[in-house]
Amino acid sequence: MTSAEAQRILETALLCAQMPMSLREMRTLFDDEIDADSLRVLLERIGSDWEERGIELVALAGGWRFQSRPEMRPYLDRLHPEKPPKYSRAAMETLAIVAYRQPVTRGDIEEIRGVSVSSHIVKQLEDRGWIETIGHREAPGRPALYATTPQFLADLGLASLDQLPPLSGDGDAPGAQVLSTLEAQASLLDEDQASLPLDDATPERESPPAAEAAPTPRDAAPGDSRDAPLRTCDELPPEERP
Repeated sequence: MTSAEAQRILETALLCAQMPMSLREMRTLFDDEIDADSLRVLLERIGSDWEERGIELVALAGGWRFQSRPEMRPYLDRLHPEKPPKYSRAAMETLAIVAYRQPVTRGDIEEIRGVSVSSHIVKQLEDRGWIETIGHREAPGRPALYATTPQFLADLGLASLDQLPPLSGDGDAPGAQVLSTLEAQASLLDEDQASLPLDDATPERESPPAAEAAPTPRDAAPGDSRDAPLRTCDELPPEERP
């Protein structure tokens, strides 16, 4: 097999792959007849061939993939003009703190944010494949330690955490810094990821349960029916029924 044939096969596989391809998968593609160093040379050639096009070959944490260049985004967005829902501040803060301070426990996140962290947010981030439990801290209760995943890096178009933009260091609260920094990077999220809201909580705290939000009958002032619960006709005493 000539070098040109190998490059053509590799380029085709990368274009058809739904996920980033690792060197191990590329070697399997050639039945291990081509070593890793030769594959890197082919990848460099393919990258050079696509330099003047709207698609580029990028190296991510999980391997290599083709993706549209950032300057093509305004044009591609015209095919899907609907604006996806924005992520909640609570979810973005939680994700950002994990990204910049990992490994962290739920208690660490709550200390930085200054408010409690909803289990719903943590579960959604885990289900989305952006954070995972990597161990437990040797402390009372052995709280779980959270860190970001290779999927998180792939969705943001990064090869490593070192490529995250640096914190401003301008004296803002840590939570505000990590939030604003990661929000600037979040424009790289794939459309299918960005179109799914992570949380509907309010920016600073979660809404209280409905049972706590509405006063009970004994909380209402005597003779005041505005806060009393509505009752059906069947629930009224016989003398009060219409």
